[in-house]
Amino acid sequence: MGTNPFIGVVYHWLGGLASATCYLPFRGIKRWSWETYWLVQGTFSWIFAPLILATLLVPHLFSILHAAPSSSIFFAYFWGCLWGIGGLTCGLSIRYLGFALGYPIVLGLCTVFGTLMPPIFSGEMGSIAHQWSGQVILIGIGVCVIGIIFSAMAGLAKQKELSDQEKKASVKEFRYGRGIAVSILSGVMSACFAYGLAAGKPIADITRADLLSNRGVPLWQNLSVLVVVLWGGFTTNLLWCVVLLVRNRSAKQFSGTPGPDTDPPEDRAHVELTRGRLAGRLLFNNYSLAALAGVVWYFQFFFYSMGETEMGQYAFSSWTLHMASIIIFATILGFALKEWRGTSVRARSMVGAGLAFLVASTFVVGYGNYIKANEANPALHTAQR
Repeated sequence: MGTNPFIGVVYHWLGGLASATCYLPFRGIKRWSWETYWLVQGTFSWIFAPLILATLLVPHLFSILHAAPSSSIFFAYFWGCLWGIGGLTCGLSIRYLGFALGYPIVLGLCTVFGTLMPPIFSGEMGSIAHQWSGQVILIGIGVCVIGIIFSAMAGLAKQKELSDQEKKASVKEFRYGRGIAVSILSGVMSACFAYGLAAGKPIADITRADLLSNRGVPLWQNLSVLVVVLWGGFTTNLLWCVVLLVRNRSAKQFSGTPGPDTDPPEDRAHVELTRGRLAGRLLFNNYSLAALAGVVWYFQFFFYSMGETEMGQYAFSSWTLHMASIIIFATILGFALKEWRGTSVRARSMVGAGLAFLVASTFVVGYGNYIKANEANPALHTAQR
């Protein structure tokens, strides 16, 4: 059964939508410190969801991992650990800059490093650049970068135009200098996820062979790789959260002891009246919202893994499609959350231009993979000639 790059683009769009919206449940969490809800969502997104879905869809998951080369397991885990730093700081970049400005910077750097470095290190870039299909994909990557630049310029214009009070209204902990530094670190380190997926290709190959021999669906071949990479990401985040839990003495929040009083003054009387129920309804609400954020987060790579299997020989281009899709939906979300309220027509026009380039890039990259798929199908290629 052949690949369908345009179906792959749709899968990547779904992954981008999941990524752009996964942090929304955090807005409903009350009286928990950041490290508390971050660790809960991480447990669901990096441990529970990957294991449960992979076990259901890849019946021989643990036998496959046992049979995989130890070097592939190690490097998939290693790059996952480094990616964990990027994922950790991505949340902080949104915290300090908001969706509108933080995401474009993080994902712009992540797009370039995550897309181009794997084929460069594997020695495939020369071959890609000398084929028409590969050239189209590289053009699509360039179009994506242009879209990211427009999005970043729009975010910078927004930052200059809004007053401090307006910035605080949309992003409560706005810190421009700190946010920029964290975003750059996050962008570079987040690209390590792509390296982890590349390192885990032998695991995916074993999984695919096992699925085909047992009448399974090859679409799930990358789920076993995700389990290993996400183990690495969980390790890094767990260590940092433990440091914060000890430093801030916030571990007791897991059992219902409230954290810092951040509620509006008019709500504090109600909080005092219901403090005894914090271990009940409010605690259940916090766990539920953090778990929901984690599961939605995981679905970005669940759909990513599906999209990658449809891209054919140039699967490396999936990273660009994923990043472009995230920025598209994150920008739309930024408008929905009124982060662009009060900005000039010029700033909003740049956002529109960025979105147009990003959407176009997904079609260009998809078309390049479509050309390659036809080149790989001699019968179809002959019929077209």
